[in-house]
Amino acid sequence: MRVRLEDVARAANVSPKTVSRVLNDEANVTEATRQRVRAAMEAMDYRPHPSARSLAGNRSFLVAMLYDNNDNPSSTYLAEIQDGVLEACDAHRYSMMVRPLRMRDGDFIRRFDALISDHHPDGVVLTPPITDYAPLLKRLRERNVPYASVSPLRRGKALGVTMDEQQAARAIVEHLLGLGHRRIAHVVGIPNHGASRWRLAGYRDAMAAAGIPEDPALVVQGAFTFASGVAAARQLLSLPERPTAVFAANDDMATGVMWAAGEYGLKVPQDLSVCGFDDTPLSRQLWPALTTVQQPSREMGKMAAEQLLGELRNHGSGRLVQVPFSLQIRGSTAAAP
Repeated sequence: MRVRLEDVARAANVSPKTVSRVLNDEANVTEATRQRVRAAMEAMDYRPHPSARSLAGNRSFLVAMLYDNNDNPSSTYLAEIQDGVLEACDAHRYSMMVRPLRMRDGDFIRRFDALISDHHPDGVVLTPPITDYAPLLKRLRERNVPYASVSPLRRGKALGVTMDEQQAARAIVEHLLGLGHRRIAHVVGIPNHGASRWRLAGYRDAMAAAGIPEDPALVVQGAFTFASGVAAARQLLSLPERPTAVFAANDDMATGVMWAAGEYGLKVPQDLSVCGFDDTPLSRQLWPALTTVQQPSREMGKMAAEQLLGELRNHGSGRLVQVPFSLQIRGSTAAAP
């Protein structure tokens, strides 16, 4: 026999309306009562019908995560963000959909409008670089769609999650300086991407603080991909006076730098120290393992979704939270030759 909402209410010693409020994640229920109702649901294996739940709360109980993989090609980063968003949605009995929207396409806003009209998500989670795409932010406000951002460049009234990437980049370059390196190169990420700007700024901060004038030849454009890391390293290693260390703006590009170093007959870290950013699983699978900045991407996805869900439950409760970073010092960096 199918368990009904009234059965759960009876088992938890509350009214059916209170069970409905817990199902709809409404704020006006004490935490003790909420836990008691959820425990009864679990014990009775109660599964509310999705359409009935949506009608009762006039909500879809759906969160959409939007990304642009053309301008953020690191699939590992996106997968970790997605896992975190899904974890938060599962905990609050929300469904989740993931949708690519490419900023380069002329029909970006039309496709966004179609997504909102067809699926009616209660809110969206934005990932870089969509996070800072002004036409989309304007449209979200026009349609009154709540959203949370992962690493927004403009942090004024944003809610979601961020990390001090500029300070993190400075810290890892200071690690190289502490090893005696002075000719330190930087492979920059995608132009106009918030992460690229912050990580380049951190590199410059550390070099300036050490009294080392910037050499434009040591700052090379990349695209957050392995191939762009290879191309950038070839350019750097062909210089008459090559760098002794390279800080790449993400782990994929750092892996490309290490590959190119082998192509030039250089050993890492004896001849060239290399470090990255993100601490993806790949960074621990290389030999030598990659020195990098740990950015807790999964946790950031989870926290962004939690801020959005909190805002949906209690308007005004969402905020922009900051997560700490840490350096992962591994075998790819050593004293300057």
